[in-house]
Order: sequence, then structure tokens, then C-alpha cells
Amino acid sequence: MQHGKYRFIVGFLALPLGLYALFVVWPFLQSIYYSFTDWTGLSPEFTMTGFGNYSRMLEDEIFWKSLRHSLLFALLLPVVTIGLALFFAFMINVGGRKRRNGPVITGVRGSAFYKIVYFFPQVLSIAIVALLFAFAYNPDSGAINSVLRGIGLDVQPLWLGDPDLALWAVMAVLVWSTVGFFVVLFSAGMASIPAEMYEAALLDGANRVTTFFRITLPLLWDTVQSGWVYMGILALGAESFAVVQIMTTGPGGPDYSTTVMVLYVYQKAFRDGQAAYATTIGVALLVVTLAFAAVVMRLGRRERLEY
Repeated sequence: MQHGKYRFIVGFLALPLGLYALFVVWPFLQSIYYSFTDWTGLSPEFTMTGFGNYSRMLEDEIFWKSLRHSLLFALLLPVVTIGLALFFAFMINVGGRKRRNGPVITGVRGSAFYKIVYFFPQVLSIAIVALLFAFAYNPDSGAINSVLRGIGLDVQPLWLGDPDLALWAVMAVLVWSTVGFFVVLFSAGMASIPAEMYEAALLDGANRVTTFFRITLPLLWDTVQSGWVYMGILALGAESFAVVQIMTTGPGGPDYSTTVMVLYVYQKAFRDGQAAYATTIGVALLVVTLAFAAVVMRLGRRERLEY
């Protein structure tokens, strides 16, 4: 059985690793190389500038704004999204009351319907979601302000036009669009936890809160940690770019109040023709993403529990 084992493994891994190196690793290395040049992205000619782009980046006020916004996305969005998803998944699978002639541990009534409702935003493209909420946030004819007027509240925020509210409005859209995926993910994990554990805890006098923190969360920790990293990468990357690009004025406004790093990379490369400087910001974004994943994996490390 051991004869030719390594040739067999290498044979299967050679093609996928080669494709990964060609389409992922090599573009990263190219970006790092171009960050030391003055390449415009429009001409094959460029010259080496050393650390000039990095010095410029450290003095760029808009870059620091975009970095703060991206870090805020990476820190708050996973906390809110995963916290809500855990709560909803727990209520769907474990939080219901005991029914007559039914199991001791059960979800709330209509839990199957709630799973469909929560997952529905995942069916929609993030571009469609952003467009829908852009109309809803319209201060004059949007659904949100119309509801506020309908219930008699004399509060008509500008939402995406207010520098103090725009970023929070965008973050709310990201939470709404992603929480359903994690509800279904955590529900699948909770469904695999033996009901006998919950029943034994209830017989010992534990309430729902205690069973969540002592049984559900420890047994789901690996899934939660992976979801945390995944949500952080979404918040730093494509999802945040799409909603900010589509929903905000500028985009990235007003007054750069919603500019995130991935949007700033796009603007410098394709709007301003400064591809080398864009790759420099992209390298900074890569470092931030890797640092975020490393910190989450390090802080979330704990003994693996099995059942």
C-alpha cells in the first residue's frame, strides 16, 4: 500500500497546484513587482521607482480613510453577522418550546419556513441587493423614509447622502445580504449535535442560554471560526466593493466617507490610470487580509471537541 504513495499524491496535486500558482500566486508576485514602478496600466513601458509608491501611500489621506473603513468592516461585520446568525440558527433548531407528544428539543414553529426566508437574499446577486437598497435609502421617495413618514415620525435622514450615516447604511446592507448564509450553515451544524446532550443539560436544570454557551457554541466553534474568517474576507473584498460602488455617490462619498481599500484600488487603476500605485494599495490590502485571518485563527484556537 505504501509503494508509489508519493508519486500518486504528487500526480493528483501537480495540476491543481500548478493552476493555483499560475492564476493566484503569480499575479500576486507581479503586483508586488509593479508596486515598485511607475506603470500606468495603459503602456508597456515603465521605470523602477523603488519605494516611492509606498512613501506616497503613507502620506495619502484618502488611503488612511479607506484603511479605517476597511478595518471597521472587518471588525464589526463578522461580529454582527455571525452573532445574529448564531441566534437565529439556535432559535430555529433548539429554541422552541416542548410540544405535546413531541421531542424535548425542537425549534420554533415554522422553522423550515424561516430557513427559506433567511436564505432568500443569497439567491439575489449582490448588485441587485445594492440597487434595491439604493432605492430604499432615497431620502425623497425611498421606502425607508416613506415608512417613517407613514408612522408619523418627523425624521427624514439623508442616509447615503449623510457622511455620518452612509457607512453604517452600507454595512447594514452587507449584514442583511449575508446573515442568511450563515444561518443555514450553523443550522446544519446544530442539526448534527445529538439531542441527548441538550436533554441531559435540561434535566440538570440548564436553561437555553446555558446550553448555547456550554454545548452549542463549543461544538460549533470550528465552523464559527471558519465563518468569521470568510466573512472578514468578504468585508475586505468583493462584497464591500460592490455595495459601495453601486450605492454611494462618487462612488465612495460623500467626502470619501464610504471609500474602502478595494474601491480605492479600482479607482486608482481604472479611473486615474495609476496602476502601479493601485498595486501598492493592493499589497497593503493583502497584508491586512492575511493579518486579519492570522489573528482570528490565533485568537480562536482552542481544543477540538468531538461528540
